[in-house]
Amino acid sequence: MKNRIISVISLFFVSIYATFAQSDVRVKNIILMIGDGMGVAQVYAAYTVNKGKLNLEKAQYIGFSKTSSANSYITDSGAGGTAISIGRKTNNGCIGVDSDSVSLKTILEIAEENELSTGLLATSAITHATPASFVAHQISRYDTLEIAYDFIGSGIDIFIGGGRNHFERRIDSANISDSLRKEGYSIVYDLASIKAKDKNNIGCLVADKHLLPVLNGRGDFLPDATSLSLSRLSKNKKGFFVMIEGSQIDWAGHSNHISYLVSEMIDFDKAVGVAFDFADKNPGTLVVVTADHETGGLSLVDGDIHSGKLSSTFGTTDHTGVMVPVFAYGAGAEEFKGIYENTELFFKMMRLYGFKP
Repeated sequence: MKNRIISVISLFFVSIYATFAQSDVRVKNIILMIGDGMGVAQVYAAYTVNKGKLNLEKAQYIGFSKTSSANSYITDSGAGGTAISIGRKTNNGCIGVDSDSVSLKTILEIAEENELSTGLLATSAITHATPASFVAHQISRYDTLEIAYDFIGSGIDIFIGGGRNHFERRIDSANISDSLRKEGYSIVYDLASIKAKDKNNIGCLVADKHLLPVLNGRGDFLPDATSLSLSRLSKNKKGFFVMIEGSQIDWAGHSNHISYLVSEMIDFDKAVGVAFDFADKNPGTLVVVTADHETGGLSLVDGDIHSGKLSSTFGTTDHTGVMVPVFAYGAGAEEFKGIYENTELFFKMMRLYGFKP
């Protein structure tokens, strides 16, 4: 009986130790991946059409994020991205500012201040709402010319996406690319031009506006850009922060185009696989995969996983207010289970880095 009591007490203290050990996890690298417009139905649609195979299934912990903005039950991408980037709710249409239009430092900017490397990747213009929320501070997400200016002096180590016309060929005749070159950036226009030995910061503007959809021949751009970026960012021994967006899941939802949506989801999942593999090989790496909101009110009404057939319907051509999933993998992943406001993603990442808000 005495031995049994001792065993129970030992197990109790082991449990307490494990709990504190988990909370003491220090993360070196964070790969934040945002599937714009990605709800649970979007994930399962891709799972069905891909015949029961998704890298997301490897996620170790899953939670749910509540997405309403400061002034609306239904968020837009600017407010949704900003809640994650600064830890405050803001009004629809705003980026990098709180609901009083006060600029607050983003998780990317805080990482820069702590001498980490930083990056942004998107299949939209890099000045679009979600990526812009991590580097810009504007009361209108549509002021893309001013958003491009915010890249000057940001210190971001690598950014890849569309939006060349917002940096060059502008109506104000300014050339943001030239300004960035003066700061030591190499500005290139395709992934092949990013040279491994180039120690400069990189701006890669691969399209005048947005990239082509996968259905129209984009190929493996996002997983390839993810692999290339992680290779460069990981050269910093202090660590890095990168946000990678699958932008066009959202656009497919707006257009109620299921084939477009599934192809973008599967492409995004390929990039997730690259990130998970990197985390496996690089201890101290956390991968968080989530969305800023759900788009389209997607319902799956029938399907067959063995054949990849799917029957679906949409409830709207706009965003919805449903919670979105949060998938976590790697160091500190257990911190992301549960149900919480989207702003908590910022504070969870800050704590795991060991940064003070």
